[in-house]
Amino acid sequence: MVRRMEEKSESDRTSFADEPWHLYILRCKDGSFYTGIAKNLIGRIKKHNGGKGAAYTRARLPVKLVYSEILKNRTEALVSEMRIKSLSRLKKEELVKQKSPKVQIR
Repeated sequence: MVRRMEEKSESDRTSFADEPWHLYILRCKDGSFYTGIAKNLIGRIKKHNGGKGAAYTRARLPVKLVYSEILKNRTEALVSEMRIKSLSRLKKEELVKQKSPKVQIR
């Protein structure tokens, strides 16, 4: 496995980092919020609801997508995730009310 990582060219690693990423907020069964990032938003939310996501959401199922946005790369997504995680609950509520998710998960 280590050998495979070394064999990847610098451009392979860079192009992955420069691909679009999703930033999302989930509302958990207890009303709390969970914020994360993912390349495949639908797949990630299905993992959360299948009990294979973060430990935080596993204890608070089901979860519902209440906010999402697409960012141009992983770095921007991580920076935005940290910014949102630092917001108060009231500010997160305001953000969720402003912008509803574009993706419907069934």
